[in-house]
This record gives sequence, C-alpha cells and structure tokens, in this order.
Amino acid sequence: MTAIILAGGKSSRLGQNKALQTIEGKSLLQWVIDRLAILSTEIIVAAAGGEPMPCTSAVTIKTVCDVYPGKGPLGGIYSGLRTSTSPRAIVVGCDTPFLSVGLLDYMSRISSTFDVIVPRIEDKVEPLCAVYSRNCLAPIQELLEQNELRINTLFAMVEVRYVGEDEINRFDPQHLSFFNINSRADLDRAKKLAAKRGWMTPGHESDSCSTPPTSAS
Repeated sequence: MTAIILAGGKSSRLGQNKALQTIEGKSLLQWVIDRLAILSTEIIVAAAGGEPMPCTSAVTIKTVCDVYPGKGPLGGIYSGLRTSTSPRAIVVGCDTPFLSVGLLDYMSRISSTFDVIVPRIEDKVEPLCAVYSRNCLAPIQELLEQNELRINTLFAMVEVRYVGEDEINRFDPQHLSFFNINSRADLDRAKKLAAKRGWMTPGHESDSCSTPPTSAS
C-alpha cells in the first residue's frame, strides 16, 4: 500500500509552511510519516513545487511536483496516484498529526473492490483521510481539465464505499484523525493534545482501541 501526503497548500491562515510546524519537537509532516510508515511500503509527498522537505523514514519517500499546478487537493491526489507503484493509496493531508493507524488499516483492507474508501459522519465526508484507487486517475484528469476541483464531484464518477460513524468509532471515537491544523489556535490545541495523550509512539494512540474486523460490515 502506498501513502500520499498532500503538502502543496499555501498555509495562508497559518502564515507559515504548516508541514514544517513542530509538535513535541517533531514536524507535522514527520508525525504523519511516522503513522503511515506502519502501513505503507512507499510514501509520496505531493508538493506544489516538488521541493524535498526534511523528513526521515525506513520506508521509501518520494517527493512529486503537481502535474496540474494550482489545482488544490484534487491535483495533489492525481500527481500522487500517477507516481504510485501500488494499485491503491492512502491519501491524507500533511497537517493531520493524530491519524488513527487502526482506522487507516481497516479502510485499506476493505478497499479491494472499490475505487474510493472514505469516512462519512452524518453528511460530512473526509476526502483527505481516505483510500483511492488508480482507477480514479482518468476521471480526476477529466475534472482537472474542466477546472472542476471539488473532490465530491469525483465520488459521483467512481465506485465509493463510505465508512460510517459506527465503524470510525471503533478506532477513533473522538475523530481526531480528521483534526487538521489551519491556524495558530489549531496548532496550540494540537500541542496540548500531544502532551496530554502520549501520542509519541505511532500505532499506540489510545483511540486505536479495537481490533479491526477482517471484512466490511
């Protein structure tokens, strides 16, 4: 399984490159890499200019430039999937330090017959904590060339499996996998959470409290 980290955002609200902001002395990007490395054999960082970022991992890390510059997360997903050597990839943002390894593993293991596996809580979908198939490449390219950048539009064009709240709650009852950092206040909250909850050991966060089932519900 490949993992794609989207790091091409402008970080306009934070005023600094969010991927390089630190929590407990470790960059947000490194927090995400450390979690994904448990599940992935290849990690791709999709950045606007393709510039390498300081990070380390025993897993292969590639940095790719946006094929369609300025096209937001959908463009980053496309660039990452094009580079991926796996049929499917976990896709997350670079600013989500509290990803549940258990939830990502569960979504990966139920993904074989779908184009997208994506969490949904009531009417809110989380497209940047999801699994995408390379079958999405052609429809994404079509959307990008039409300058249609809404990821939800893609979901009407491919086979999607939504992961419901009951499933999410088995692994991440507080839904911290979807907590992303856009502002200084978010970063301050993340630092408090990290200090309080003992998140420094990937895969042992307290929210990964259940053994994932072997098949979809």
